[in-house]
Amino acid sequence: MTDPQAAIDAEAEARREERDPRIAERSAGDRGEGIPFIGAGPGDPGLLTVTGRELVEAADLVVHAGSLVNSELLERYCADAERVSSVGKDLEELIPLMRDAYEDGRTVVRLHSGDPAVYGAALEQMDALEREDVPTYIVPGVTSAFAASATLRTQLTLNGVANHVAFTRPQGKTLDPDEDHIAEFVGMGDVTTCIYLGTHAVAETMDRLLEAGHDPETPVAVIYHASWPDEDVIEGTVATIGDRVAEAGYRASALVVIGEAVRGGSTEGYERSYLYGDWASGDATEADD
Repeated sequence: MTDPQAAIDAEAEARREERDPRIAERSAGDRGEGIPFIGAGPGDPGLLTVTGRELVEAADLVVHAGSLVNSELLERYCADAERVSSVGKDLEELIPLMRDAYEDGRTVVRLHSGDPAVYGAALEQMDALEREDVPTYIVPGVTSAFAASATLRTQLTLNGVANHVAFTRPQGKTLDPDEDHIAEFVGMGDVTTCIYLGTHAVAETMDRLLEAGHDPETPVAVIYHASWPDEDVIEGTVATIGDRVAEAGYRASALVVIGEAVRGGSTEGYERSYLYGDWASGDATEADD
């Protein structure tokens, strides 16, 4: 087997030299040859896409993200497949597992939580498989930020309140302090900041925001297990949310959302969109004449 890091470097070099022709040959909704990397969604089995469901139902081997994928989903759609958790397995173990099964003629799927494009570590697996002559493709999923927004009954973007959305994570083992831009996003004012992989560091993150001079009354919501049966929502502010999360005892599997959109722009209200206003009636065009 090709060394995974060497495979990753080689695939990156190939992309620098030439565009992958498959980009022009298929769209996100098309099924391709090889092993699909499927987003399982945030947790609720109903939030798995139709294409994702049909692919996992037809699979002989499902390599999944352990407890990050709802066991109910696995039982409902993968009951007849061999199921292998990727937890605790490195690339040197995962790649031969999937390659050998594929070469033996088995139908293999790789099931990630949420959407593989957001903190999924999918590309490194795909690159390593491609170097082993195993084709791959991505089937999108619903990321937890969207499930959290639905739970909060709000939008991540609101006219006059939040014009931008930032998906980020806090500093820690993976991210150096100088790569942590949470304070910058919050400081922009009109950004809804969604923090992944940061449940364990909510208090520390909020302390850094306070030290940076941010408004302690900025709304924050922490959504534990968004869309799961045990979903829980903790609401507060930059000043209070750390203690509330600590009291709840959550250390993982929650999404942190910061910004006025958390409360639907309740502080000062949001602006009506043009989509169902002047633009819809044609008044905007007349006003511009």
